Amino acid sequence: MTSVSGHLLALEFQSHLKSWHSCNPVSLFDAEVEKFCPSDYLNIKKTLEREVRQCQALIIWTDCDREGENIGFEIIHVCKAVKPNLQVLRARFSEITPRSIRGACENLISPDQNITDAVDVRIELDLRIGAAFTRFQTLRLQKIFPSVLSSQLISYGSCQFPTLGFVVERFKAIQAFIPESFYKIKVTHEHEDGNVEFSWKRNRLFNHTACLVLYQICMEDPTATVVQVGSRPKSKWRPVALDTVELEKLASRKLRIGAKETMKIAEKLYTQGFISYPRTETNIFPKDLNLTTLVEQQVQDAQWGVFAQRILERGGPTPRNGNKTDQAHPPIHPTKYTNSLQVSYNCKPG
Repeated sequence: MTSVSGHLLALEFQSHLKSWHSCNPVSLFDAEVEKFCPSDYLNIKKTLEREVRQCQALIIWTDCDREGENIGFEIIHVCKAVKPNLQVLRARFSEITPRSIRGACENLISPDQNITDAVDVRIELDLRIGAAFTRFQTLRLQKIFPSVLSSQLISYGSCQFPTLGFVVERFKAIQAFIPESFYKIKVTHEHEDGNVEFSWKRNRLFNHTACLVLYQICMEDPTATVVQVGSRPKSKWRPVALDTVELEKLASRKLRIGAKETMKIAEKLYTQGFISYPRTETNIFPKDLNLTTLVEQQVQDAQWGVFAQRILERGGPTPRNGNKTDQAHPPIHPTKYTNSLQVSYNCKPG
């Protein structure tokens, strides 16, 4: 058994095209490209080549998404160069738990060529589009603005460019915003059972004098009288099953943790078996996933155990599903119980 660290192979143009002045940028759209193993990963490649000589079969255990499938085929490419008739199988799993690992071992399948082909196409398009446009606009703009851009690289990327557009739009909106002072009357009632805040029906005024006049009128008779009490039931929608984008949004809004740090923490929780695979576009739970067993694990907790028990007493979990699935992984969910996450995964934000 051995491991890799992400993609083992990379894609590049042939050596005679590496110089920016070697060709017209347009020619990069159909120029020959080739895969190679970067120097940082040569030791991993040598390890695979050494290990496979003693093996009768190769089982791929990379992440079960598109990138993981492509990395698996890179491993296959390296190993079959040494042992062409090697039997290759694929383990599919969405969580690192004994039950999931046993199930993957008992249901080995063939690697999916179509999935890895899709990744290869995306990688090649990124390389061709990025290289062609980066060279073109950098060389062109350096000629037009030599005093400013003579030593600057003006990069272009399929994801980078639209993302830059979002950033610029937000920057312009912030720059165009004109702050304006406003005033409001806030009423708080201090009680032995706690403080109660009352909302002003007018919410706020932008006229200081008008707000001050209303405040002075209130202070002429500062004793308030409750003239009506009303109540009505309120329902709150259960959250939709959690995918990666929603995880990052919630972590940012509730915990003030950025997307990169969120995924770093989520990956550690996943590799230690606390949650399912955190990189998923799915917000629909598969019908064959036993959620009741997962909820039963949470009953023992002092904080949310009562809530978990109530779910079981009401017929078991009935999650609110969305409408997206990547056909690879279920929504993000806990896979085992713990009451000391910070101690367990030894990771804190920042």
